Amino acid sequence: MEPGARSSPPPPAPPLPPPPVTAFKTARTSANLLNKYQLIRFLGRGSFAKVYQARSLIDDSIVAVKIIDKTKSLDAAMESRIIREVDAMRRLQNHPNILKIHEVMATKTKICLVMEFASGGELFALVNRCKRLKESLARRYFQQLISALHFCHQNGVAHRDVKPQNLLLDKDGNLKVSDFGLSALPEQLKNGMLQTACGTPAYTAPEVVARRGYDGAKADAWSCGVMLYVMLAGCMPFDDSNLVAMYKKIHRREYEFPSGISKPAKSVIYQLLDPNPKTRMSIEALMNHPWLKKSFQQKQQQEQERSLFESELVLGNKESSKYEKISGMVSMNAFDIISLSSGLDLSGLFEVKKRKEKRFTTMEKTESVIGLGKLGRMVLVIEVLMEIAPEMFVMEVRVVDNSVSEGCRLEFEGSSLGGITGGARGYRSFMA
Repeated sequence: MEPGARSSPPPPAPPLPPPPVTAFKTARTSANLLNKYQLIRFLGRGSFAKVYQARSLIDDSIVAVKIIDKTKSLDAAMESRIIREVDAMRRLQNHPNILKIHEVMATKTKICLVMEFASGGELFALVNRCKRLKESLARRYFQQLISALHFCHQNGVAHRDVKPQNLLLDKDGNLKVSDFGLSALPEQLKNGMLQTACGTPAYTAPEVVARRGYDGAKADAWSCGVMLYVMLAGCMPFDDSNLVAMYKKIHRREYEFPSGISKPAKSVIYQLLDPNPKTRMSIEALMNHPWLKKSFQQKQQQEQERSLFESELVLGNKESSKYEKISGMVSMNAFDIISLSSGLDLSGLFEVKKRKEKRFTTMEKTESVIGLGKLGRMVLVIEVLMEIAPEMFVMEVRVVDNSVSEGCRLEFEGSSLGGITGGARGYRSFMA
């Protein structure tokens, strides 16, 4: 270097690569969920959970995983919301336009809900992009929404948070109703009515906000009216930053239809956006409306009535027909099966009532485990539910005579029970 020459500063070090997305940290990989799912990318954040796209390490299928951190967000309110969401999705597992739940897993700090992956994203994004949907396309989505909600109501579930952000699209462009965290189950009814005020204000029925008892199905019908208006008009029917002013408009029916919306579609919206729930059109009545039925082909319900787990495992077995002949056999979904695992037992979180039955797995032959047993004045029935693998059965022990005192408990661990051998090898359970 020549005298007086300045030395140039060293080049800056290259930036460090961003850390990988992590969830359950393990010794093997930083993005591995209990050696069953590999996280691919972060999809979004909800009010109490993070959602990731993931790949199954068992069959390479793509799923969505909602991860709830119990150490940060699981207070009493959040716990009840998770219970409602899982319980509602279990009851509604068999409708093609309702997002399916495949599995529930848990560790000491996290709860994982493994669900169907809707690659088309939110309907909200599509409406934002297109501003207004063509009436034929809006009707197709609306038909699927009404079909899904009608199924919900038939099974005693009210969604209570119908909005574009909670309506997803799959790879074929079919609508999937999701996010049942605010849903209401039949057990929450008081004198046949719901009491809790919840939802998104711009989509919530006026009787819900008024904190009076309300019909959850009629409240969902109101939200559907707002949804149809948003898809056809590209804006909200009632939009005001002042909630008091907005609900005054709602009670006065102060909204306008933009040009281009057909008269039948206007009629549907008008009958749904009726502030009086008693005269508001119901979902059931809407199913028979000529505008909704136009070009509407309802699919047969036989396949929809079968659970996801049964259709993938039992019906795929060439020898499954002989087991279907067993009297009393019922279907079980993926959540039911995972709940049998003692290592991932969520019964303390998800079973809010004491049950009068217990399920377990056994390698015993069918003939040796079906029968009756008596323990004092307690009468038990043990029956086969289904075969989940060759020579592996799911059994259920059910109390049919509850005259035994409350303090009595039943304990069994693989020896014998009332003359019934085998049964519950390696499994310990207690029943009040």
